[in-house]
Amino acid sequence: MTGEIWAPVLPLAGVLLGGGLTAFAQRATQRSAERTERHRLAAATAESRRAEQLAVLKEFVARAQQAEQVAYSRPEPWGDDEQGWMTGAKPVMTALWTASGNVMLMCDQRLHGPVRAYGHALNQAVWREIGDTEVNEHLETHKAAFMAAAHSSLTSG
Repeated sequence: MTGEIWAPVLPLAGVLLGGGLTAFAQRATQRSAERTERHRLAAATAESRRAEQLAVLKEFVARAQQAEQVAYSRPEPWGDDEQGWMTGAKPVMTALWTASGNVMLMCDQRLHGPVRAYGHALNQAVWREIGDTEVNEHLETHKAAFMAAAHSSLTSG
């Protein structure tokens, strides 16, 4: 009688064990796929964020270069709106401050100080609040500090 009981039970136990192992394997595969997808999505998000930050930094650098050109082209001696220089300088400086604000919003906090200092130095150079100091001499330290901080921010993620 024992053989009669075990004969149908053993295949049933085998089916249950096989089904359980299959379910376990499928669940493990599903969790692995979900984990892989989360990592892929995180990497894609990080790369997208980096691309946005790079675009904002490029815009700031372009606006800083325009401000530097305005500083070099300022007429001497300073007087009225000499040949439209001031009329052209104001929108350039507005664009610089807008670009610096975008850097503050989009980029690492380590960039805030260097962006602010470089923008302030450019503002001083454009409006000749630098005395007898040459424009490039006045900007050199601030520009280098900003570029180093921007590079560090982009390479450290």
